[in-house]
Order: sequence, then structure tokens, then C-alpha cells
Amino acid sequence: MATIRLGDTAPDFTAETSQGTLNFYDYLGDGWGILFSHPADFTPVCTTELGTAAKFKGEFEKRNVKMMALSVDGAASHAEWIKDINETQNTVVNFPIIADEDRKVSDLYDMIHPNADDTLTVRSVFIVGPDKKVKLILTYPASTGRNFYELVRVIDSLQLTAHHKVATPANWEHGEKVVVSPSIPTEEAKEIFTKGVEEIKPYLRLTPDPTA
Repeated sequence: MATIRLGDTAPDFTAETSQGTLNFYDYLGDGWGILFSHPADFTPVCTTELGTAAKFKGEFEKRNVKMMALSVDGAASHAEWIKDINETQNTVVNFPIIADEDRKVSDLYDMIHPNADDTLTVRSVFIVGPDKKVKLILTYPASTGRNFYELVRVIDSLQLTAHHKVATPANWEHGEKVVVSPSIPTEEAKEIFTKGVEEIKPYLRLTPDPTA
């Protein structure tokens, strides 16, 4: 079982899903992706998460991000569960859910943590960039539902910092000031960031969001 770290190439796979057999890389194309696992079908927290994910699909699409979920139950079970999700969460599940009965993808992405549960996946999140590299890994316990506002925020940060020599400070949201990369001298930074550079300390310089 592989341990995946930031910067690693996300393992490719072909799997049966609620939308038929899909290859992960083909599904993502040249865009970004979120792969997230669920402990099991017909569980309360997962039901709210998948409903919420469906409602956030438009926000992810604006950012060229595709979602793919996973549960260790089968495709027939997924189909019945999706009916419940749509009914109780007042939405329509509009992305594929992997039927990982053989634990192939779960093992590939180290989603089963034996000290938490021998058979159920934990709530893992992997964000994959267009280069198929892993950009973010989050692991939640089964008892804690994910915050999809945070996933959107992280993607905004990842996409911004992929194209500009900046980092995003604590609690940053799109449009707020960002941190100038420490590797850039202040005088050079002033030439790059024409909206202005605020020097608080030599190592702490702020500039307006270059994309806002």
C-alpha cells in the first residue's frame, strides 16, 4: 500500500462508478480534480456531504475542477443511496461515485486507516492539479463532515499561487491581500506587483490579489 505525499503523481485507475466505467485521468482531462472518500453508503454524514458536493458543483466548474467520490459499496447500492441523497438534501447528485468493493482505489490512495476502522475508508480528500500532481491532502475522521467552503478556498489559493509568486495568509479568501514570495527582493517585487507592495517586515510583504 503506497503512502501518497504532496507533490506525488496521483495514481491513475479505472473503476466502476455510478456513471459507468471511468478512467480517472481521462475524466479529469487537462483540468483540476477532487477525489474524496466516504466510509459507507447510507450513512448520515456522507449523505449530507454528497448532497452539499452536488450543490457546489457549479463553483467547482467555474474553477475547472471535477469531483469524483468513492465508497466501498457497490454500484447498485450507490444507485439506491443517490435516491436518498437527492430526496433528503434537495439536490441531484451530478458527479460519479466509485464503487470500490475490492478496495482497489482505497488501497491505492491509502484511504483505509486500520486504527480508525479496518474496513471503512476515512474521509480523505485529494486535490489533483492539471499536471496530475497531488496538491492537497486532507483526512477527516468518520465523525466529522467536510467543509466545502474550505475546499473552494483552497482551490482558489492553489490556482492563484500556481501562476503568481505569492502565498495566501491565514483565513485568506479570494480578493484579499496576499503574501509576496520571500524569494523575491522587495524592489523586484514592486516591479512585479504594480498594485503596490506593503512591507510590514522584510520577510512579510503584502500585495493586493493580482487576479482581483
